[in-house]
Amino acid sequence: MSPQTLAAVRRVRADQGSPSPAPLTKVRPPVLRTATAADAPAIHALIAEHLDEGHLLPRTLDEVTAHAHRFIVAADGTRMLACGELAPLSRAIGEVRSLVVTRDARRLGLGAEIVDELVQNATAAGFDNLCAFTHAPSYFVRLGFSIVPHAWLPEKIVTDCHSCPRFRQCGQYPVVRMLRRAQNG
Repeated sequence: MSPQTLAAVRRVRADQGSPSPAPLTKVRPPVLRTATAADAPAIHALIAEHLDEGHLLPRTLDEVTAHAHRFIVAADGTRMLACGELAPLSRAIGEVRSLVVTRDARRLGLGAEIVDELVQNATAAGFDNLCAFTHAPSYFVRLGFSIVPHAWLPEKIVTDCHSCPRFRQCGQYPVVRMLRRAQNG
């Protein structure tokens, strides 16, 4: 449910006299923004916290710090709720990496909002395609991606897969979204 939908549901419940559910955060609604190096420890902790789900690859704090500017994060002022990275695989292909949303913030639409920001950033950067490797391809299909054969993304295989301990056993599906290049003028 998107934040706008959630707000509308709360308004309807208030109009009907029903108590609305407690807000996710008491400080303020989540805000999406580009991460900074100062966010790296929180991003790293968020990724590490969700490794046991088996859908993310581990990242080092040094790696996250070096690439913090490539992350879009959702924060509520007191804590990191979600993150996702736009990583270049080649001049033509960018990848959504480390997309994670805290368990209590799921169903608020933060993941989709982050993917949308990453799509915009990838388009502005001149990528032809944006890809992701996922255990939940239907989620990405709803966001405009298509499931493709692994062989269509040799850049990913060469860059990351060959050195991965889960190579040929990961169970992830490659998905790709064609992008419209940003128009000048």
